Amino acid sequence: MTTVLVFALAGLLITISAIAARGTDLRSDRNLSLRELIVEQGHRNTELQRELETLRAEVDELSQRDLTLGPLADQLTQAATYASTLPVAGDGMRVTLNDAPPDVKPAGVDDDALVVHQQDIQSVVNALWAGGAEAMTVQGQRVIATTGIKCVGNTVVLHGIPYAPPYVIEAIGDQASLERALDEAPAVQIFQQYVDAYGLGYEQERRGNIEMPGYAGTLGLEHARIR
Repeated sequence: MTTVLVFALAGLLITISAIAARGTDLRSDRNLSLRELIVEQGHRNTELQRELETLRAEVDELSQRDLTLGPLADQLTQAATYASTLPVAGDGMRVTLNDAPPDVKPAGVDDDALVVHQQDIQSVVNALWAGGAEAMTVQGQRVIATTGIKCVGNTVVLHGIPYAPPYVIEAIGDQASLERALDEAPAVQIFQQYVDAYGLGYEQERRGNIEMPGYAGTLGLEHARIR
Protein backbone atom coordinates (compact mmCIF):
# COMPACT_ATOMS: atom_id res chain seq x y z
CA MET A 1 0.00 0.00 0.00
CA THR A 2 2.84 2.39 0.88
CA THR A 3 4.56 1.67 -2.43
CA VAL A 4 1.38 2.45 -4.35
CA LEU A 5 0.99 5.80 -2.52
CA VAL A 6 4.63 6.74 -3.28
CA PHE A 7 4.17 6.04 -7.00
CA ALA A 8 0.88 7.93 -7.04
CA LEU A 9 2.45 10.95 -5.33
CA ALA A 10 5.39 10.88 -7.74
CA GLY A 11 3.03 10.79 -10.70
CA LEU A 12 1.09 13.73 -9.31
CA LEU A 13 4.27 15.79 -8.89
CA ILE A 14 5.38 14.98 -12.43
CA THR A 15 2.01 16.06 -13.78
CA ILE A 16 2.08 19.34 -11.85
CA SER A 17 5.60 20.07 -13.12
CA ALA A 18 4.56 19.36 -16.70
CA ILE A 19 1.59 21.72 -16.42
CA ALA A 20 3.72 24.47 -14.85
CA ALA A 21 6.39 24.13 -17.52
CA ARG A 22 3.79 23.95 -20.32
CA GLY A 23 5.99 21.65 -22.32
CA THR A 24 9.22 23.63 -21.85
CA ASP A 25 12.41 22.65 -20.10
CA LEU A 26 12.37 24.13 -16.62
CA ARG A 27 16.19 24.18 -16.59
CA SER A 28 16.89 25.08 -20.20
CA ASP A 29 19.04 28.01 -19.12
CA ARG A 30 21.62 25.53 -17.82
CA ASN A 31 22.57 24.86 -21.43
CA LEU A 32 23.71 28.44 -21.90
CA SER A 33 27.33 29.13 -21.15
CA LEU A 34 28.31 32.09 -19.03
CA ARG A 35 29.82 33.75 -22.09
CA GLU A 36 26.57 33.38 -24.07
CA LEU A 37 24.60 34.90 -21.22
CA ILE A 38 27.02 37.82 -21.04
CA VAL A 39 26.84 38.43 -24.79
CA GLU A 40 23.02 38.18 -24.78
CA GLN A 41 22.73 40.64 -21.92
CA GLY A 42 25.28 42.87 -23.60
CA HIS A 43 23.11 43.10 -26.72
CA ARG A 44 20.09 43.96 -24.56
CA ASN A 45 22.06 46.64 -22.71
CA THR A 46 23.19 48.11 -26.02
CA GLU A 47 19.58 48.38 -27.19
CA LEU A 48 18.54 50.04 -23.93
CA GLN A 49 21.44 52.47 -24.15
CA ARG A 50 20.39 53.49 -27.66
CA GLU A 51 16.84 54.06 -26.44
CA LEU A 52 18.19 56.18 -23.59
CA GLU A 53 20.30 58.24 -25.98
CA THR A 54 17.26 58.82 -28.19
CA LEU A 55 15.16 59.95 -25.23
CA ARG A 56 17.91 62.27 -24.01
CA ALA A 57 18.17 63.82 -27.47
CA GLU A 58 14.42 64.46 -27.42
CA VAL A 59 14.66 66.02 -23.95
CA ASP A 60 17.53 68.26 -25.08
CA GLU A 61 15.55 69.37 -28.13
CA LEU A 62 12.49 70.17 -26.04
CA SER A 63 14.63 72.02 -23.49
CA GLN A 64 16.07 74.24 -26.22
CA ARG A 65 12.55 75.11 -27.36
CA ASP A 66 11.58 76.25 -23.87
CA LEU A 67 12.38 79.95 -23.95
CA THR A 68 11.43 80.36 -20.28
CA LEU A 69 14.67 78.73 -19.11
CA GLY A 70 16.56 81.98 -19.60
CA PRO A 71 19.83 82.02 -17.61
CA LEU A 72 19.20 78.45 -16.45
CA ALA A 73 20.10 77.18 -19.93
CA ASP A 74 23.78 78.06 -19.45
CA GLN A 75 23.80 76.43 -16.01
CA LEU A 76 22.25 73.26 -17.44
CA THR A 77 24.89 73.13 -20.17
CA GLN A 78 27.66 73.60 -17.62
CA ALA A 79 26.20 70.87 -15.40
CA ALA A 80 25.96 68.51 -18.38
CA THR A 81 29.61 69.22 -19.22
CA TYR A 82 30.71 68.37 -15.68
CA ALA A 83 28.55 65.21 -15.76
CA SER A 84 30.19 64.13 -19.07
CA THR A 85 26.84 63.80 -20.83
CA LEU A 86 27.82 66.12 -23.70
CA PRO A 87 30.00 65.05 -26.66
CA VAL A 88 33.52 66.54 -26.64
CA ALA A 89 36.52 66.67 -28.95
CA GLY A 90 40.19 67.57 -28.56
CA ASP A 91 43.79 66.41 -28.69
CA GLY A 92 44.96 63.64 -26.39
CA MET A 93 46.35 60.13 -26.07
CA ARG A 94 45.35 56.65 -27.17
CA VAL A 95 46.52 53.53 -25.32
CA THR A 96 45.87 50.02 -26.70
CA LEU A 97 46.20 46.86 -24.58
CA ASN A 98 46.13 43.35 -26.03
CA ASP A 99 46.53 39.72 -24.97
CA ALA A 100 49.66 37.77 -25.83
CA PRO A 101 49.54 35.93 -29.19
CA PRO A 102 47.77 32.53 -29.01
CA ASP A 103 50.99 30.67 -29.84
CA VAL A 104 52.82 32.11 -26.82
CA LYS A 105 52.88 29.38 -24.14
CA PRO A 106 55.87 29.89 -21.80
CA ALA A 107 56.61 26.85 -19.63
CA GLY A 108 55.39 27.23 -16.06
CA VAL A 109 53.47 30.44 -16.78
CA ASP A 110 49.76 30.54 -15.95
CA ASP A 111 47.40 31.52 -18.79
CA ASP A 112 46.11 34.39 -16.63
CA ALA A 113 49.48 36.09 -17.03
CA LEU A 114 49.02 36.17 -20.82
CA VAL A 115 45.78 38.17 -20.98
CA VAL A 116 44.67 41.70 -20.17
CA HIS A 117 42.73 42.01 -16.91
CA GLN A 118 40.45 44.67 -15.51
CA GLN A 119 43.22 45.97 -13.25
CA ASP A 120 45.45 46.54 -16.28
CA ILE A 121 42.80 48.68 -17.98
CA GLN A 122 42.04 50.42 -14.70
CA SER A 123 45.72 51.24 -14.14
CA VAL A 124 45.86 53.03 -17.50
CA VAL A 125 42.58 54.83 -16.78
CA ASN A 126 43.81 55.95 -13.34
CA ALA A 127 47.12 57.17 -14.77
CA LEU A 128 45.35 59.23 -17.43
CA TRP A 129 43.00 60.78 -14.86
CA ALA A 130 46.03 61.58 -12.70
CA GLY A 131 47.67 63.15 -15.74
CA GLY A 132 44.86 65.65 -16.10
CA ALA A 133 42.54 63.92 -18.56
CA GLU A 134 39.48 66.06 -19.23
CA ALA A 135 37.44 63.26 -20.81
CA MET A 136 37.97 59.57 -21.51
CA THR A 137 36.56 56.57 -23.37
CA VAL A 138 37.17 52.84 -23.15
CA GLN A 139 36.19 50.90 -26.28
CA GLY A 140 34.49 54.06 -27.49
CA GLN A 141 32.28 54.33 -24.40
CA ARG A 142 32.52 57.50 -22.35
CA VAL A 143 33.65 56.79 -18.80
CA ILE A 144 33.18 58.87 -15.67
CA ALA A 145 34.54 58.76 -12.13
CA THR A 146 32.10 56.03 -11.04
CA THR A 147 32.55 53.78 -14.09
CA GLY A 148 33.31 50.16 -13.14
CA ILE A 149 35.42 47.84 -15.27
CA LYS A 150 34.97 44.11 -14.58
CA CYS A 151 36.45 40.86 -15.87
CA VAL A 152 33.96 38.09 -16.67
CA GLY A 153 35.65 35.04 -18.11
CA ASN A 154 37.92 36.15 -20.93
CA THR A 155 35.98 39.36 -21.59
CA VAL A 156 35.87 42.76 -19.95
CA VAL A 157 32.45 44.23 -19.15
CA LEU A 158 31.90 47.98 -19.25
CA HIS A 159 28.48 49.48 -18.49
CA GLY A 160 26.97 46.02 -18.91
CA ILE A 161 28.46 45.39 -22.36
CA PRO A 162 31.17 42.71 -22.85
CA TYR A 163 34.25 43.48 -24.94
CA ALA A 164 37.10 41.36 -26.24
CA PRO A 165 40.67 42.61 -26.77
CA PRO A 166 42.30 44.72 -28.01
CA TYR A 167 41.17 47.32 -25.47
CA VAL A 168 41.43 50.94 -26.60
CA ILE A 169 41.54 53.76 -24.03
CA GLU A 170 41.46 57.37 -25.25
CA ALA A 171 41.84 60.52 -23.19
CA ILE A 172 41.55 64.22 -24.06
CA GLY A 173 43.99 66.53 -22.34
CA ASP A 174 47.52 67.91 -22.40
CA GLN A 175 49.48 65.26 -24.27
CA ALA A 176 52.80 65.81 -22.49
CA SER A 177 51.14 65.53 -19.06
CA LEU A 178 49.23 62.39 -20.07
CA GLU A 179 52.40 60.75 -21.42
CA ARG A 180 54.32 61.60 -18.28
CA ALA A 181 51.57 60.15 -16.07
CA LEU A 182 51.59 56.88 -18.04
CA ASP A 183 55.38 56.60 -17.92
CA GLU A 184 55.47 57.20 -14.15
CA ALA A 185 52.54 54.96 -13.12
CA PRO A 186 53.92 51.89 -11.26
CA ALA A 187 51.01 49.63 -12.32
CA VAL A 188 51.52 50.54 -15.99
CA GLN A 189 55.23 49.82 -15.62
CA ILE A 190 54.43 46.35 -14.25
CA PHE A 191 52.17 45.63 -17.22
CA GLN A 192 54.94 46.68 -19.58
CA GLN A 193 57.21 44.12 -17.90
CA TYR A 194 54.71 41.44 -18.93
CA VAL A 195 54.73 42.96 -22.41
CA ASP A 196 58.50 42.48 -22.62
CA ALA A 197 58.43 39.00 -21.05
CA TYR A 198 55.39 37.37 -22.65
CA GLY A 199 54.44 39.45 -25.68
CA LEU A 200 51.31 41.18 -24.42
CA GLY A 201 50.39 44.25 -26.46
CA TYR A 202 50.90 47.83 -25.30
CA GLU A 203 50.85 50.90 -27.54
CA GLN A 204 50.49 54.55 -26.68
CA GLU A 205 50.32 57.39 -29.17
CA ARG A 206 49.39 61.01 -29.41
CA ARG A 207 46.13 61.63 -31.25
CA GLY A 208 44.69 64.85 -32.62
CA ASN A 209 41.02 65.84 -32.53
CA ILE A 210 39.67 62.83 -30.66
CA GLU A 211 35.87 62.80 -30.73
CA MET A 212 33.98 61.34 -27.79
CA PRO A 213 30.24 60.75 -27.26
CA GLY A 214 28.45 61.90 -24.17
CA TYR A 215 27.96 59.47 -21.30
CA ALA A 216 24.57 57.80 -21.77
CA GLY A 217 24.26 55.76 -18.56
CA THR A 218 22.61 56.56 -15.26
CA LEU A 219 24.28 59.15 -13.05
CA GLY A 220 22.59 58.16 -9.81
CA LEU A 221 24.58 56.48 -7.04
CA GLU A 222 22.90 53.49 -5.40
CA HIS A 223 25.51 53.04 -2.70
CA ALA A 224 28.19 55.31 -1.26
CA ARG A 225 30.43 55.05 1.78
CA ILE A 226 32.95 57.44 3.30
CA ARG A 227 36.32 55.80 3.98
